Amino acid sequence: MNLPNADHATVDRDKITEYLLSDSHPDGSHKARFFKRFGYEISRWERLARDLREHARRHSIVIAMASQHGVRYTIEGAMETPDGRNPRIRTVWLIQKNDTRPRFITAYPFRSRHD
Repeated sequence: MNLPNADHATVDRDKITEYLLSDSHPDGSHKARFFKRFGYEISRWERLARDLREHARRHSIVIAMASQHGVRYTIEGAMETPDGRNPRIRTVWLIQKNDTRPRFITAYPFRSRHD
């Protein structure tokens, strides 16, 4: 099963510039090092946002979990990157109650037990 309404998924600029690509964010700095190794830059944050949305469209959901806020979806698979190495990542999306658009929550490197 793919992410519902993936064509309408949103990725907030601040999630990219202040978190995933921020060298100073306490929880995001290791993610910044990871994504920057594959050619992502804060000055071109839209590229990472676009690639995250494409990742959500191309890969199947591995976990769907209902919460008080809505339904969280976890997706795993290779992501096309600027340098073409295409690492496996895990992304998490939320469709809030009374909304239909998936909203990006986080992304991080992922290795399966079989990698």
